[in-house]
Parts: sequence; structure tokens; C-alpha cells
Amino acid sequence: MTWTAGPLLGFDTETTGVDVSQDRIVSAALVRRDSVTTDVRTWLLDPGVPIPPEASAIHGITTEVARAEGQDPAGAIDEIAKELAGALSSGIPVVAFNATFDLCILQAELDRYGLPSLEDRIDGQVAPVIDPLVLDRALDRYRRGPRKLVDLCGVYAVVGDGELHTADVDVIATLDVLQAMLARYPELAERELDALHLYQADEHRRWAESFNSWRERKGLTGPGAELTWLRDHRQTGQRTL
Repeated sequence: MTWTAGPLLGFDTETTGVDVSQDRIVSAALVRRDSVTTDVRTWLLDPGVPIPPEASAIHGITTEVARAEGQDPAGAIDEIAKELAGALSSGIPVVAFNATFDLCILQAELDRYGLPSLEDRIDGQVAPVIDPLVLDRALDRYRRGPRKLVDLCGVYAVVGDGELHTADVDVIATLDVLQAMLARYPELAERELDALHLYQADEHRRWAESFNSWRERKGLTGPGAELTWLRDHRQTGQRTL
């Protein structure tokens, strides 16, 4: 039996913006799935700062709702990190779409509240992580068009039960996309988790180098894609898709 039988722990956040060093987590979801069950846990946080209208338009959470119903952010962030660290320490892979963003903004929040990092909690590297965005870029690299979660749901014929940009719906969709990818690319299941983690790091670097070369040929300015997958948030503050 391979790792594909589970358990897997899906993770997603909704935030005040896309700058991982400055923005805050507004909601989060962890979904533990194995061959029999799917267990969902969600958090609504009061981020302590106003939620910009453009962010509320995406995930539907306003400043007023977060202030009235949200948890203390430090306590919620600590709970989320404990759950992730417990899974990683047990060898359970964390599955996240564009994992760099969610893991880095979580680390920034841990720093903000003086809480131990994931690395400190597990006394090692944050691994194994599975990122369907990285895998899709690697396995279907010449496909044209955008690669947001909604796009991959279309590519892999995933039909969800709710509207994307709600953390728990996004996590379930991400897990469903991964399951469909495993059916299309059975060689993924043959890789050990450690090897799969390293494969994604290598493939992300390959994609980032190609993307940055394309930007240079086009004469585009500004920061390109980071070469390091799951980079530390202190290296860069911007989300790159």
C-alpha cells in the first residue's frame, strides 16, 4: 500500500491580502482524509486589522464579521500549527495548493505572535508537502492557460459542493484534484514521499527559471518567481502564481 491511501492533511488559508510578510490570516481549514473518512476543521480569526474590501469580495469575510465572530488570532494560529506539526511528525503529508503561500503566511503569523515555527515544532524540515500546482506544472508543462485551483478543477474534472475561496471548500477541491492527478499519472504513487517532496522542489526551480527567462525576454520588470519552493517568508513578501 502506498501513501495514496492516506491519511493526508489538506491545508488552506484565506487572508487579508497576498503579501505574506504583512497580511494576516482570516480563515483556515485543515481536512484530514484517508480511504474511509474526511474530517474537516475550520477557523475564523479576527486578524486585528481591517480586511480590505477587495479581499472580502473574494472570500466573503468582512471586518465586521471577523471582529464579531473571529477567534483570537494568536490562539488560532497556534492551534493550526500544532495540528500541522503533529501530522508532519507522524509522516502524514500536508497537501496545499500553492503551498508556499499558505505555509509562509502561517510562519509570518507565528513570528508575529512569538510562537514556535513549524520547523521548531517538528525539529526539522517542513516535509513531506504535496502541492498539486507544482505537480501540474511538472506533469503537463506545455498546457496553455491559467493554473488557478478553479482551472485545475476543470482540467481534472473535479466538481465541488461549494464555492471556491472558502478555505474548507478549497482544501477539499485540492484533495480531489490530487486524487484525479494520481489516476491520470499513476507514477506519482510509485514515489516515496521524501522523493516526491524533492521532485517538487526540483520541478518548481525548473519552472521558475523558465518563467523568469520568459519575463526577461518580454522586458518585464519587478520580482519574478522565487527559485526555492516553500521559501522562507523572510526571503520575499509577495505571492507568485
